Amino acid sequence: MSDPLLIAVGNDPLLLLPQMANRHGLTAGATGTGKTVTLQVIAESFSRIGVPVFAADVKGDLSGISQPGKDNPKIADRVKKLKLENFKFEACPVTFWDVFGEQGHPVRTTVSEMGPLLFGRILNLNEIQAGVLTLVFKIADDNGLLLLDLKDLQAMVQHVGDQARDFQTQYGNISAASIGAIQRGLVAFQQQGAEKFLGEPALNLDDLMQTDSNGRGVVNILVADKLLASPSLYATFLLWLLSELFEKLPEVGDPEKPKLVFFFDEAHLLFNDIPQLLQQRIEQVVRLIRSKGVGVYFVTQNPLDIPDVILGQLGNRVQHALRAFTPKDQKSVKAAAETFRTNPKLEVVKALMELEVGEGLVSFLDEKGAPSVVQRALICPPHSQIGPITLEQRQQLMASSLVKGVYDQAVDRESAYERLKGRAEQTPSPTAVHDQPWYANLPSLGFPSGGRRGDTVLDAMVKSAARSVGSSVGRQIVRGVLGSLLGGSRR
Repeated sequence: MSDPLLIAVGNDPLLLLPQMANRHGLTAGATGTGKTVTLQVIAESFSRIGVPVFAADVKGDLSGISQPGKDNPKIADRVKKLKLENFKFEACPVTFWDVFGEQGHPVRTTVSEMGPLLFGRILNLNEIQAGVLTLVFKIADDNGLLLLDLKDLQAMVQHVGDQARDFQTQYGNISAASIGAIQRGLVAFQQQGAEKFLGEPALNLDDLMQTDSNGRGVVNILVADKLLASPSLYATFLLWLLSELFEKLPEVGDPEKPKLVFFFDEAHLLFNDIPQLLQQRIEQVVRLIRSKGVGVYFVTQNPLDIPDVILGQLGNRVQHALRAFTPKDQKSVKAAAETFRTNPKLEVVKALMELEVGEGLVSFLDEKGAPSVVQRALICPPHSQIGPITLEQRQQLMASSLVKGVYDQAVDRESAYERLKGRAEQTPSPTAVHDQPWYANLPSLGFPSGGRRGDTVLDAMVKSAARSVGSSVGRQIVRGVLGSLLGGSRR
């Protein structure tokens, strides 16, 4: 069994137990109070015991975990004050990922794997429009049309709109207004960079759960500074990844240590203006994914950003200082204090407003899974570098990455766009000469028509195809997002 992880020191050393780490956690606090460094300390602690980590880097600061730290007076003082013996600086093995493929390896998924529920949220569709989008996916399934990239979905939506009368008897009413709303949403999504995010090779989740030659867990860092400019895409992407992990990992119960720890930074974005149905699914995923050996750690400014049902499942907590300038703020501080197990020797409300940078109220689960009494404590200093790395260091790490060459080249195989375009070309309109085929007005998205198909790329593409195609009734597209939780099945 792995040794407990020393995260902070108060009246006693505060230890995060690996066997309780899959019961989720929370790091909260106002801007500038030390949340990112606390995340870094927890992440590198997991890495040292062989647990892979996935974390979004919303400011660029977390990239320093890839380099050994350097001595400075503040760290030396903290090491001395906490009496940390044998403290040494060291880096963690890191893989950088980037939805836009600029500062990390491209991370992609297919339209099919995202599914209509999450697409409905990204496109901000109302209930009727979301229902039409679900029909579009269903019609694609029934006709064996693969939805892999954005142009596939655009082509399919336009095809369904053009043939709405033909589909009406079997699938119900398909309004032109809903089709138009979906297409407008897809154009806006394209402008956010969707053509880079949607496609193949799709991410193989096994690549997030790697260890290096020394047995240390790889820290997967999602470069998210640019992604955060599209908060809906950011939140939806992380929700997709979380739900894919839930769908594809086997049940393991309560392992000695997690198979993966997932940090969800800026967690409030996940729950902003979210449909009730989707929130219920998130609650179910968070509750059940612990049995898959995955620990989910939310990072946010205020614990009240998290719905009560989910907050109650976050047993390992570090709360940094909160500000209380208004009566509303004061209520929030009091409410945050009430989420801890009471310590009769500590005035939690007062402490929350007095905490200094790098100091927190800490409560971890004990051996029986019960929250420990909250303590005021100093967070241990990280062993890795605090702050961002240089562009040259990032490029060197990417060049030696375990996944170098696997995802770097996009692959564009035959799917719905090509199939529908081929049909239209074979059956030109017999009416007016000026009529154009439906695909003529599709925007040019700049997708490659092919790509380098080395062994690693081909392997990734085959795995992606296997996740997208089944054979129960013809070829039917598999969508994993929240799959069984939505009452569906993965075929």
